[in-house]
Amino acid sequence: MKRPTGNTVSSGASAKPELRPDSPAALADVAAVSRETVDRLKIYVDLLKRWQPAQNLVAPSTLGEIWSRHVADSLQPHFLLPKARRWVDFGSGAGFPGLVTAILLMEAEGSEGVEPIVHLLESNQRKAAFLRTVIRDTGCPAKVHAKRIEDVLADWSESVDAVSARALASLSVLCGFAHPLVEKGAIAIFHKGKNFREEIIEASHAWELDLVEKKSLVDPDSRLLIISRISARSGTGKG
Repeated sequence: MKRPTGNTVSSGASAKPELRPDSPAALADVAAVSRETVDRLKIYVDLLKRWQPAQNLVAPSTLGEIWSRHVADSLQPHFLLPKARRWVDFGSGAGFPGLVTAILLMEAEGSEGVEPIVHLLESNQRKAAFLRTVIRDTGCPAKVHAKRIEDVLADWSESVDAVSARALASLSVLCGFAHPLVEKGAIAIFHKGKNFREEIIEASHAWELDLVEKKSLVDPDSRLLIISRISARSGTGKG
């Protein structure tokens, strides 16, 4: 991986960063991906743009930076946990990062006897329909669970290597969802914005966490929080 290197205009003190067009080239700021992967991601992005007017899949203000903001950001979980093959993605929405992870897994080396799969948990039926359309058109190894997270996990029995979530809920709430899966050996990786420190402090009131912070390669003020242990603190009523 390499860190972003923005081009600048050298025309004096008032020079501003040069804005480059939003395109798959932005992915190189995070990781090298194959042409085949880029082609599948293009199918995904084209579908997102087609569905966006009716479904409001992403914030309208970010439509001009789908590649540089959403797709590039969503590459990071897979490359931070490259051995994970079985994922659960909470609140998948438009598919960031879950669908991106599934597309990347199409070219990842398999583990013996372990088929790659990303379970996309999304209770909104229209968004679930969009996710299924992307899965069909890209052939990526993913399955949509169109129910509330709590309802899906209540009957969960499959092995999981990693759990992801982006722009969904507070860290404390995410820990509550992930707790039973992490207890069984999964690693949680959550995207958090500039208030990540406050969220860690808040979550620590209810949970004991083994946590590693990784600076985002897309937004230097953001972090990816990698959690390998979640234990309820005594007296909190959790767990």
